[in-house]
Amino acid sequence: MSKPVVAIIGRPNVGKSSFFNALLGERVSIVDDTPGVTRDRIYATATWREREFLLIDTGGIEPDTDDILLKGMRAQAQIAIDTADVILFICDLKSGLTASDHDIAIMLRKSKQPVVVCVNKVDHVGNLPAELYEFYNLGLGEVYPISAAHRLGIGELLDALYEHFPDREAMEQDEDTIRVALIGKPNAGKSSLANKMIGSERSIVSDIPGTTRDAIDTVVVNSHGTFTIIDTAGLRKKSRIEDSIEKYSMIRALTAIERSNVCVILIDAVEGVTEQDTKVAGYAHNGGKACIIAVNKWDLIEKTTGTLETQEREVRERFAFMSYAPIIFLSAKTGQRVEKLFDMIKNVHEQAGKRLTTGMLNDLLTEATAMVPTPQDKGKHLKIYYGTQVATFPPQFVLFVNDKELMHFSYERYLENQFRKNFGFEGTPMRFYLRMKDKEKG
Repeated sequence: MSKPVVAIIGRPNVGKSSFFNALLGERVSIVDDTPGVTRDRIYATATWREREFLLIDTGGIEPDTDDILLKGMRAQAQIAIDTADVILFICDLKSGLTASDHDIAIMLRKSKQPVVVCVNKVDHVGNLPAELYEFYNLGLGEVYPISAAHRLGIGELLDALYEHFPDREAMEQDEDTIRVALIGKPNAGKSSLANKMIGSERSIVSDIPGTTRDAIDTVVVNSHGTFTIIDTAGLRKKSRIEDSIEKYSMIRALTAIERSNVCVILIDAVEGVTEQDTKVAGYAHNGGKACIIAVNKWDLIEKTTGTLETQEREVRERFAFMSYAPIIFLSAKTGQRVEKLFDMIKNVHEQAGKRLTTGMLNDLLTEATAMVPTPQDKGKHLKIYYGTQVATFPPQFVLFVNDKELMHFSYERYLENQFRKNFGFEGTPMRFYLRMKDKEKG
């Protein structure tokens, strides 16, 4: 099921990042230890009242007298507005209600999207300051006082956001439809591939990177099944995102990854694998999405004996952190292997939804620990009492152990490899969680 999306909007320095950190805690500061992958601070998954939602920090928007900047600001915010289920508009008590706040409010009222207004830096408990009430002049309804720094009022604010979340039933996706996000850096050929998969010129295709500004959904029904193809704007390295509109297209691409079941990561065969390719893949990997690495423009590569094998080896080396992902060499232009891509998408989706019985899982654990003994420290061995699968998409397993500290990442990797060797799980990441069992008596 897709998660509701909350977009944070407001002027610079009103405390959006402080609110983001207060809500998510230390998790937003964690740097993933996967090579080439850093967790982006602009988005994260949060939970309130047992409902997960995607929180996006859109950065500061500042209306300016310069027409170009004003146009850019509106374009940035509009993409965030269009993407979100509810807008969180943060203002600043200390600077008071400003002309910029009014300009943003006008744009939000025109959008017809649900908006929740909060005023940050209300740092004292008790009677509310008189200055707070001027923010009702924005014409956006109730105003919620908070202090991100002191974590005051955040619960009431989250309750207000929660009321605007779509019904769970409304967000349930058709289980027979596989949602496929085509992701990759600009000019990798995403729109060309989408057109070939769809069978019509649905997207404008050009050689100018970033031509596709929005995510476009198209349903495709063919002999392989029913698919929703999500063509996204290219994810470009942040230091190169000079066009602010492109930055917000990246936000839309990230939400497209969130909405998908399967991510097809497009690589430009001519350019080869870049650092940005691994970062794009990292977003999908961290999101627990089934993945396929598609090397596009294969028709432009001059082939000799062993060319494909050499290229595949190089791709594997660069994507070592997601060795589970199958690789396909194709051409969106000629249609080479596009039909095979549909089969691969269907397969990795099935693998991500695979569920093991508890008996099968524990038989494997018994066999795996017998072949390779568990780690030990100072004479104390890790004991894995039993395990159970708790979720799919991606497959997630809980292992009950005597001491979580004794588990070494290399042994967890060994167990993952045994799971894949015996049960498949091709194309999908896996998650293992350790829980302590009550200490043995005696």
